[in-house]
Amino acid sequence: MDVNGIKDFDIEEVLECGQCFRFEKIGHKKYIIIAFNKELVIEQNSGTITFFDTTEEDFEKIWVPYFDLNRDYGEIKAILSSKDPILKEAVEFAGGIRILSQDPSETLISFIISQNNRIPMIKKVIKNISEKYGSKLNSHYSFPTMTQLQNAALGGLMECKTGFRAKYILDAANKNLDFEGLKKLSTVDLKHKLMEISGVGPKVSDCTMLFSFNRYEVFPTDVWIKRVMQYFYFDNKETSIKDIDEFAKQKFGNLTGFAQQYLFHFARIKKIGV
Repeated sequence: MDVNGIKDFDIEEVLECGQCFRFEKIGHKKYIIIAFNKELVIEQNSGTITFFDTTEEDFEKIWVPYFDLNRDYGEIKAILSSKDPILKEAVEFAGGIRILSQDPSETLISFIISQNNRIPMIKKVIKNISEKYGSKLNSHYSFPTMTQLQNAALGGLMECKTGFRAKYILDAANKNLDFEGLKKLSTVDLKHKLMEISGVGPKVSDCTMLFSFNRYEVFPTDVWIKRVMQYFYFDNKETSIKDIDEFAKQKFGNLTGFAQQYLFHFARIKKIGV
C-alpha cells in the first residue's frame, strides 16, 4: 500500500530517535517493525511511504494511530520553533520525527529495561524476551503479554540479559494493571500509579506516558536530557530534574513532550553537552 502526501514524516528519524526498540533497518529508509502482534515492512521513497503486506483495515486501525499520521506536525513545529532559536534548530535538524503511539504494556517493560542501558543492548534484551516468552509471528516474535511474563521465572528473565531489571519486570507483570482503565486517569494519577511498580521512577513513567498514553505534556528527563537542558538553558550549571521539568512545562506548555523528543535527538546525534 502506497501512501502519499504525508508531510513532516521521516521513517528513519521516527524510529531512530530513541522512542522505540523493535525495528530492524533492512535498506535505505526501509525497516521491519514489530508492533501490536504484527510485522510491518515500511519503506519511504521521497514523498511516498509504502506499507508492505498490510490490509487497509490494519493500516487505518493500527498504523495510522501508531505513526500519529492524522496530526498536523507542521503546526507543532511552527509553534515550537517560534519559542527560541535552540528549539528551532532542533526541529529543523529532524523535522520528520513523530511521536509513536505504542502498546502501553510493551512500552512500560521496554523502558524498565532501558535503565542504565544503551540502545543496542535494550533492543537485544527485548528481542531475547520476545523470543523466549512471546508468540511466533512470521519471521519474528511478538512482545510477550503481561500474562506471558507472569509465567516467567526470575532466572529465565536473567538469561535474557535483563540483569537487575528482571525483578522489576516481574513486579510490573504481576501488578495486573488495567491499561484501558489507566488511560482514563489524569496524568498526575497515572504517573503515581505507574510509579507503584518496583523500579519505575519519574523517567520510566514519563516515557511510558508520552510514548503510549499520548500524554504530550510530560518531559522525560534522564541523565542525557538533563545534561542537554543544562547546556542549552541553564548556562551549564547543575540543575535538579524538578527544576528542569518545571522550566520545560512553563516554556513548552502542552507541547512539552514533542519539544523533548526534538531536543533529545538533536543533542544525542550532535553529541551536544557531552
